[in-house]
Amino acid sequence: MRIAIVGAGAIGGLLGVRLIQAGHTVTLIDIGRHLQAIREHGLGLIGTDGREILVHPHLATASMAEAGPQDLVILAVKSYTLPQIAPQLHQMVGAGTAVISVQNGIPWWYFQKHGGVHEGRRIESIDPAGIITRHLDPERIIGCVVYPAAEISRPGVIRHIEGNRLPLGELDGSETPRVTGLAGLLNEAGFKSFVLTDIRGEIWLKLLGNLSFNHICALTRATMVDVCRFEPTRELARRMMEEAETIANRLGVTLRLPIAKRIEGAEKVGAHRPSTLQDVLAGLPLELGPVITAVAELGRITGVETPYTDAIHALVALLDRTVRQADEVSVIQPREGLETPAADKLRAATH
Repeated sequence: MRIAIVGAGAIGGLLGVRLIQAGHTVTLIDIGRHLQAIREHGLGLIGTDGREILVHPHLATASMAEAGPQDLVILAVKSYTLPQIAPQLHQMVGAGTAVISVQNGIPWWYFQKHGGVHEGRRIESIDPAGIITRHLDPERIIGCVVYPAAEISRPGVIRHIEGNRLPLGELDGSETPRVTGLAGLLNEAGFKSFVLTDIRGEIWLKLLGNLSFNHICALTRATMVDVCRFEPTRELARRMMEEAETIANRLGVTLRLPIAKRIEGAEKVGAHRPSTLQDVLAGLPLELGPVITAVAELGRITGVETPYTDAIHALVALLDRTVRQADEVSVIQPREGLETPAADKLRAATH
């Protein structure tokens, strides 16, 4: 299968290595030092067992036009770059091309093929100008919830920390040959994928952790296990999760796991730095829109008060503003081995 991965960062890179190993024709689309390293040396992956492997993509490029039509396009960039790249995606889309989005949080397509009173509603905090919606046909989109944790070790090398689950789902909940085939493709590449008839329920379950732990970690520079084992922050995370669950319930979603189990699962991940903290340390803009801003927006839409989420949102929004301003004056220095913020914002695709 011809597969293009837009954003070969932590998750995109992990997908790329595994799919190349499975024998697929994979094109990696990226920019900056990470792209240069892949072109010169290939893409490396440090597995959970510490062993490093190296693969070579069919093509590593910054140009979607050079990539050409694909059977599958995987969008693995941060959500705030989607309005920039969406107008170019047609260059890789043929008659039967499927598009899998692997962004964290509430996706721009949430109310597309949703049914009910909110059918087709655009979420302003994710797609304020409607650019993504105009350029991505919902008929092509497959929803995906990303559970693996990974990070960029150095340009051209991804470190897989833990996790392999990549559930998929059609937006309307149907079990089509297309989504079943794509789940099989991911399984053959070493992931644990399966088809869900309610992909939005799984999105909310994953979002509970991103909403709370990502932002608490970013503000405190603590790891997930640190947040879980410090009672005040554990309680704060629980309160934020309760607000999100109430919104999900108002939208007709029932979570398959209780909040206590979600927190226990996060604690077991250990001393992991979530992507938002990784971005703070690297001097990169923060992905707030789908992960926390959209939750507050959906709270207003459904009539749910979100005081804990709103308070943390105010703090991380100011943190994001500080990071961006520091980037502009070249004050914040990225972690050793990572790209400079100004040059490589598009590449940041960690989860």
